[in-house]
Amino acid sequence: MLIFVSGSTMDTSLSRRERLHIVIFEANTPAGRMFDKIVLVAILLSLLVTVIDSIESIHRDYATLFAWIEWGFTLLFAIEYIMRLYCSPRPLKYAFSFYGLVDLLAIVPGVLSIYYSDAQYLLIVRIIRMLRIFRVLKLGTYLRQANYLLAALRGSKQKIIVFLVTVSTLVTVFGTLMYVIEGPEHGFTSIPKGIYWAIVTLTTVGFGDIVPKTPVGQMLSSLVMIIGYSIIAVPTGIFTA
Repeated sequence: MLIFVSGSTMDTSLSRRERLHIVIFEANTPAGRMFDKIVLVAILLSLLVTVIDSIESIHRDYATLFAWIEWGFTLLFAIEYIMRLYCSPRPLKYAFSFYGLVDLLAIVPGVLSIYYSDAQYLLIVRIIRMLRIFRVLKLGTYLRQANYLLAALRGSKQKIIVFLVTVSTLVTVFGTLMYVIEGPEHGFTSIPKGIYWAIVTLTTVGFGDIVPKTPVGQMLSSLVMIIGYSIIAVPTGIFTA
């Protein structure tokens, strides 16, 4: 006998545990895809709450509300974790797998908030909260585009190596030249400092904390900036070649 579950049929001869396993672990079924989408929305919402709660003025005014929301997400992730343990053919293997540990760590922030009156300001709690995003890695449907990118990177490995070596050589040469031209009196106290300036300038970031003062140094700086704009287009050409 078959039953209809969220757009799919499921054999009723299967045990409840087996049917639950299909929904939770098999993303190639309509019910499994729906479950994954719900989990994905929960992950993104929990991350959004974490980001908003990090704003001091908002946290100060709505600390209690965010604490309740955090507990809600903790309860949701805890239920999901228990369900995965229940329907997994090998619960211990899942519990100690990478994704199993990530699922467990997703619950930790809410648990730690019991022992710390203001866990929001504990860096370790923030880091653990952000680990929830790794749940997305389990949603195979959303990984196809990432796999395409990885395949492009692997196919262009030699080109990327040549590109990185070229850029490293350029920043070393330009950094050394700027150290020689400007010297310590203008902030270029060492070659590594000059290389730092070259990286910032070549990538067109331009922090402005170190700037050349001599005409020759300014000419070199202009050349580096022009080369930097040219280099920006290179990675695109590598991936599309």
